[in-house]
Amino acid sequence: MVLSRMGVLIAALAGASFTLLSFSRPGPVAALSQESYASNSRLLAKRAPVDFRPDGDLAKAAWKHANAAKFDQDASGKSHHPEVSTRIASVWTETYIYFAFWSHYDAVNVYEGEDPAAERWQLWDRDVVEVFLNPQAERVNHYYEFEVAPNNQWVDLEIDKTKEPFNDVRWNSGFAHATRIDANSHTWTTEMRIPVSSMNVSAIHPGMEWRANFFRASGKGGDEHRTFLAWSIIPEGKTFHVPTRFGILKLVN
Repeated sequence: MVLSRMGVLIAALAGASFTLLSFSRPGPVAALSQESYASNSRLLAKRAPVDFRPDGDLAKAAWKHANAAKFDQDASGKSHHPEVSTRIASVWTETYIYFAFWSHYDAVNVYEGEDPAAERWQLWDRDVVEVFLNPQAERVNHYYEFEVAPNNQWVDLEIDKTKEPFNDVRWNSGFAHATRIDANSHTWTTEMRIPVSSMNVSAIHPGMEWRANFFRASGKGGDEHRTFLAWSIIPEGKTFHVPTRFGILKLVN
């Protein structure tokens, strides 16, 4: 199954400044058959002892001791793509939620010659890793989307599937991110640091269960030639935006 990655063009993206190291698609709004979650995929996010600035280096202690999940299945769950296998991990503090990706690749497909400090609409038409995150799990159709490309280009969106359009690019989380590309191991790594206050979370603590899904887009050409991976599979849809298929991100000590 190939996922549709086309969206409605929204102009006048606001820029933000991040450091570059070497930081779906909005698809058609489909009626959900149910408003309860249908996935039990689970990732444990440990508490980090201190906050840190992302630099793309995943050898730091916070990630050495983090729980990680590996996925290489396409978003439908029907096939596997070990050549682009991906690992995801998460840690948290009282102020931020962090994510790390280890992404194997054959070749890197990015927008060339653009300023990575500026938010990039339709970033999903190139190689990206994506976090869909819902800290208020009772609001199934409201969540946040964060994307980073191998050259550190980025986009963040607030999603509300009860609205049209459902993706608000004017929202700005202020998340920090950094990437590195290791040509020897054919791996690119990504760190994201998301302020929990940007998602209207006033306080976080161990035991919280947020809803999340993690994605990877890889390859050149049209969608029929590209690979779309999902941590929690979406057998019933042709878009990543199926929040009832989000898995569980549990915060632990």
